[in-house]
Amino acid sequence: MNNKEFTSELSKRLGYTQKDTSELLSSLLSCMTEQLEEGNAIAIQGFGTFEVKKKVERISVSPTTKQRMLVPPKLVLTYKPSIVLKEKFKETSSSSSLNPM
Repeated sequence: MNNKEFTSELSKRLGYTQKDTSELLSSLLSCMTEQLEEGNAIAIQGFGTFEVKKKVERISVSPTTKQRMLVPPKLVLTYKPSIVLKEKFKETSSSSSLNPM
């Protein structure tokens, strides 16, 4: 599902116009981005938690040249799904008729 399809589906469910829904989503994402930039975690009940974590500096070895390189520290966005969401996926996967083999 792309952004346009998502906005369309959400507008139908909320009873808003697609323009209003698009503005709502834009405001939501802007607010979330600001909070994450400030270092705050965002917990959405029933969905999960978004958080910015700092990865420490480390040494990496190139498999082809065997050269050691220093990888600088960086900030990464992490997402941890809620227990409720995990359970829904477990139920879906166990009742699914798809066979991975």
